[in-house]
Amino acid sequence: MTLLITVLAAVGVTATWYATAPKSQMKLGVLCWLYWGASLMWLVDAISEYLTEGAEYFNPAPQDMLNDAYLGLSVVALGGVIWIAYLLIKDPKQVLARIVVPRDAAALDSEKTPEIAK
Repeated sequence: MTLLITVLAAVGVTATWYATAPKSQMKLGVLCWLYWGASLMWLVDAISEYLTEGAEYFNPAPQDMLNDAYLGLSVVALGGVIWIAYLLIKDPKQVLARIVVPRDAAALDSEKTPEIAK
């Protein structure tokens, strides 16, 4: 379930990234890498479990499937949180820069700076 959920998230974000790639400033490529990396991690996990358990791997208990679904959704949510933090740090649309540093900050600084006596 974790592999399925992360692959679906990766495919969805990749399709969105591809559709908006030339003009997008939302750094969806970072989110693509996060989800594809998680998908690769779960693929390796699935292969190792199959090698240890054999065909029993394909018959999980309902409780295990539910736990895996929660884990997959948690990984997708954590990827979203990391992406949002990355957006806030990089600020590609300069939204935070406009809020934190007002446009008239330079004018205010020049008024507050005392002139040096000659």
